[in-house]
Amino acid sequence: MSTYDKIAWLPLCGGLTGLGLILSYLAMRRRGLGTGLRWAAWSLLPMAAYLTGSIEMFWKMGVAVGDFAKGFVFSPKVWAGIALAGLAVVLFVVSGPMRRRGVGGGKDQQAAESGAGPGLARDQAAAGRGQLATRPAATLPAPAKAPAKSRKARNADDDDDDLGDVADILRRHGIT
Repeated sequence: MSTYDKIAWLPLCGGLTGLGLILSYLAMRRRGLGTGLRWAAWSLLPMAAYLTGSIEMFWKMGVAVGDFAKGFVFSPKVWAGIALAGLAVVLFVVSGPMRRRGVGGGKDQQAAESGAGPGLARDQAAAGRGQLATRPAATLPAPAKAPAKSRKARNADDDDDDLGDVADILRRHGIT
């Protein structure tokens, strides 16, 4: 494996910049000045990275990411952690719809369904102090639905309005 100090960076960056400038000239001739200038801008970046000393930073970042990936992929401890995190996500996702439907309720839910339990006793105690008691959610009546208009009646009303508008426009233009 090569290290940072064993690579001749000046010829490598100079060669990449020169090759890029040649390709940018060809792109300019074929696709226009804007494309050529954009390719030239990209071509100058390797030499700029060498001159500013950022190549060493990029090298160290690449080595760090590679070491992390190597330790990540070949570690059974890490894969066990990933499996546990995946199980936690699955349990969290499954629990949402179950809570909304009330599936798998404990003693409190069974007591609420039977009409007795801590919730009802608390409401009776509140009523004894002069406060209004609330009914359990299971005994609330379903809200009444507003009668829906028939499709025929609704379309007839809309058609009359539309035809009235059209007739009005035709009258304004002198068309009868």
